[in-house]
Amino acid sequence: MKQTGRAFWIDAPGRGVVRDVEVPTPGTDEVLVRALYSGVSRGTETLVFRGGVPAGQHTAMRAPFQEGDFPGPVKYGYLSVGVVEEGPASLAGRTVFCLFPHQSRYVVPASAVTPVPDGVPAERAVLAGTVETAVNALWDAAPLLGDRIAVVGGGMVGCSVAALLGRFPGVRVQLVDADPSRAGIAEALGVGFAAPQDALGDCDLVVHASATEQGLARSLELLAAEGTVIELSWYGDRTVSLPLGEGFHSRRLTIRSSQVGTVSPARPGRTYADRLALALDLLADPALDALITGESAFEDLPDVLPKLASGEIPALCHRIRYGTGDGSAGRHRHTGA
Repeated sequence: MKQTGRAFWIDAPGRGVVRDVEVPTPGTDEVLVRALYSGVSRGTETLVFRGGVPAGQHTAMRAPFQEGDFPGPVKYGYLSVGVVEEGPASLAGRTVFCLFPHQSRYVVPASAVTPVPDGVPAERAVLAGTVETAVNALWDAAPLLGDRIAVVGGGMVGCSVAALLGRFPGVRVQLVDADPSRAGIAEALGVGFAAPQDALGDCDLVVHASATEQGLARSLELLAAEGTVIELSWYGDRTVSLPLGEGFHSRRLTIRSSQVGTVSPARPGRTYADRLALALDLLADPALDALITGESAFEDLPDVLPKLASGEIPALCHRIRYGTGDGSAGRHRHTGA
């Protein structure tokens, strides 16, 4: 017997809706997942919501289980945590993470879900996709013992990178952001904090994640000679200007992109599954709860996403809570972080 679920769709730029969807019976080597939580990665998802994905990047920006096409109608998202209601015995009843859009129930191949370790709460596991991005960035960046490092941009990705860098021995890590409220998050993550004008320079490595040309220019200024900027920002349809005169060549600076769509070539023996499993293991650290800055009921998502896009609701990761029936579980709340 076929089941139904509820799914969030972007009908057109700036307009979302929750619809009933038909959920098929799982076949061999498939699982039926009932969602518990999903996460809104504010930077990427609000860019998609406002229709800012360039035509030339429509293929590269597709989420693994996306339906529809940019700019819409499109069902988009990739931070889902749920319980396997039907599937192989090894997964039945397990809490799992899946790169699936915001939907209350869904069927995917069993290989598409990753069990959440026992020591990681389902509420925190929605961060797995972003921590996976941070893992890949640090594989690309290859920080060394004793490095002086700045992370410019205290959004969800930047804070995830800073949190992991804070575990490296002998490393000076400073989170740099124009929003002074990020200082409390930096403290919770065990790293330093500074406004852009006060940031410590002479850095061996700067990870840039502010998605602004001012942030990227400041990242270059913070480097020591021969230093490297790892660029994690996604600019969508915006053009970025850079000061590549001045001391860029004489100081032999490097700007290198990093993107989670490919496993870092620095780890040729690792698979996507390996990388995601590592990210979930790293989420045993309760300090990472600081990255979840608000929560809403699933049925409120059409009202919440425009507020996230406009900045009316400030957020790093905004968590979506599902009920046991159609996905509704009360109203939304925000921590104000």
